[in-house]
Amino acid sequence: MAEKLSAVKGMNDIAPPQSAHWEWLEATLRDLMARYGYRNIRTPIVEPTALFVRGLGEVTDIVEKEMYSFEDKLNGEHLTLRPENTAGVVRAALESNMLYDGPRRLYYMGPMFRHERPQRGRYRQFHQFGAEALGFAGPDVDAELIVLACDLWKALGLTGIELEINSLGQPAERLAHRKALIDYLESHAGLLDEDAKRRLHSNPLRILDTKNPAMQATVNAAPRLMDHLGADSLAHFERLKALLDAHGVAYRINPRLVRGMDYYNLSVFEFVTTQLGSQGTVCAGGRYDGLFEQIGGKPTPAVGWALGMERILELLKEQGRLPEAPVPDAYAVVPDAADLPRVMPVLRALREAGARVQMHAGGADGMGSMKSQFKKADASGARWALIFGGDELAQGQVALKPLRGERGDASAQVLLPLGDVATLAARVRPA
Repeated sequence: MAEKLSAVKGMNDIAPPQSAHWEWLEATLRDLMARYGYRNIRTPIVEPTALFVRGLGEVTDIVEKEMYSFEDKLNGEHLTLRPENTAGVVRAALESNMLYDGPRRLYYMGPMFRHERPQRGRYRQFHQFGAEALGFAGPDVDAELIVLACDLWKALGLTGIELEINSLGQPAERLAHRKALIDYLESHAGLLDEDAKRRLHSNPLRILDTKNPAMQATVNAAPRLMDHLGADSLAHFERLKALLDAHGVAYRINPRLVRGMDYYNLSVFEFVTTQLGSQGTVCAGGRYDGLFEQIGGKPTPAVGWALGMERILELLKEQGRLPEAPVPDAYAVVPDAADLPRVMPVLRALREAGARVQMHAGGADGMGSMKSQFKKADASGARWALIFGGDELAQGQVALKPLRGERGDASAQVLLPLGDVATLAARVRPA
């Protein structure tokens, strides 16, 4: 016997009934995006490794230790399974000259890959949904994207999600803050852990995002980036706050909020919850005006966010907000396989009329007993059984029997004309 194969650790199958929850979430997202004027973009799962090294920054956790990178043996290209998709969207926009006639609002969804220790809400293959607004410079679109996310929580019925915002300013302002931060951290070198010491001269801003409890007092007293922002950066942030206030969106300013990718500037934000343990960020994003230039294009303003779909589904489950899995409207009970040529066209017509009908499928030894068929009909969750018995078919009829609510009432079963598909479909479809 061949060796049994299993999925790669941290890469999960999604099967019914859970897949129905994914479909429902995806449909909700698509509907909301359409109402805001965002259109779908689909980029390759595999991109040139240089795209992420340049776009995300060489000294980031993702590039240093989380990317699935390899050399294509056929042509020697260095490729990477995408760990995020903003860089891919920008690459696609540049390659196709997508912004030639003006800014674009785009959204994407799909799998991303990072080599991490699998845990609740964090997987090696995970799924992100992202919204990207390319070519917009003002804080109005920053606010629009934040409000859009708030509308999503409302559409999903989620509660307990809080918004944190900050401003990273512009590169020159970050440079001044970086110098002050390095000077401060060097003066407290004895209090830094090994990860902080490694980042001290390469990416000191990330030290402020440490989860090490022993370093909290040190980073809390560190120089604040907000104190190094110029008038334009402060004005952008103030206008963003004013727009959020106008929408009644509650937020908390978190001066330690930074993003893991190097391409962010000005507005950054995260939606967080306390209901998912350590994986409390459910949606995050910000402005990345420098990314186009980093990967070979002209300076172009842009802003966006991404959410982890597994985390959203986990939060929906935690709050009891997941919908019931879909079930058939009716289950077709067919005692005799010889009657299938007459029955199957009726079922097809019912489906064309909008009814969800599941047919009992027999085995090599026939269709099985009526008892076993009714047992499967009940297990399917269908509200009705369509019984295509020999006597009913001889009279050109089908028996309609309720499987929910009125199951004990034999008089509830009715006979309907086999050819009256409209009446049949109207009876079995939910009101």
